[in-house]
Amino acid sequence: MSDRPSSDIQRLIEIMARLRDPQHGCPWDLQQDFATIAPYTIEEAYEVADAIDRGDLPALKDELGDLLLQVVFHARLAEEQGVFAFGDVVTAISDKMVRRHPHVFAGVAVENGEAQTRAWEQHKRDEREAAGETDPSALAGIARGLPEWQRAVKLQKRAARVGFDWPSVAPVIAKLHEEIDEVRAEFDAVAADPGDGAAHARLQDEIGDLLFVCANIARHAEVDVGTALRLANGKFERRFRAMEAQAAGDGVSLAELPLDAQERYWQGAKARERQDHDAPQQPL
Repeated sequence: MSDRPSSDIQRLIEIMARLRDPQHGCPWDLQQDFATIAPYTIEEAYEVADAIDRGDLPALKDELGDLLLQVVFHARLAEEQGVFAFGDVVTAISDKMVRRHPHVFAGVAVENGEAQTRAWEQHKRDEREAAGETDPSALAGIARGLPEWQRAVKLQKRAARVGFDWPSVAPVIAKLHEEIDEVRAEFDAVAADPGDGAAHARLQDEIGDLLFVCANIARHAEVDVGTALRLANGKFERRFRAMEAQAAGDGVSLAELPLDAQERYWQGAKARERQDHDAPQQPL
């Protein structure tokens, strides 16, 4: 492990400056701005989460480096505009961490993690007011650039803090069934008249409501929506690839089979996965 973090980060900052050099830099890097780099920043954050999900620590090291590069890239763009530099980013986050943890750095008592969460939110509100923000809503400060599933959960959590929340998960599940029925009705309307733009807009609206309720169920279950969906995606990919492999082993292409035959391969993949999961582990 490196024991020279200051020199390591300085080297990365200098590499980024070279890449952005107008005369001798990289043509691709020189074409970028905040907006074009932002999607890569989001992608790298998800790749960090993926490495954590897989428990792959060597990959996590690489992905954290890729994410750090995004911070250095944005800071370099800002420095070129004379707005701020990487050092200012470090100073800002260091000051914020000290300011928002008075129980650690200023001897202030805090009862527990829940009390700290409330204090953290109050610090954020105070900072927004100090910055001149005047939005009094309990929903103020929730970024619009978040993935929408994440923003849905944040909106629900903020509303819950002022008491606007279901008392338990049971009425949320009842609401889920209600939304499914409404989605089904709008599907029928679109099927009756595929050219009806208003019906399609209503269908989109109802699907949005359905997804919002699903996020609410996850929140009540204290399940992270992104993690749950990543696991579901991984499960689907794993089983679908097993279907393809089994079909190839039988000398057929999955794409050439009718749906009922594909379904048999799918059920077989699920059954084999359950068998592998339930099989007793052999001692090493």
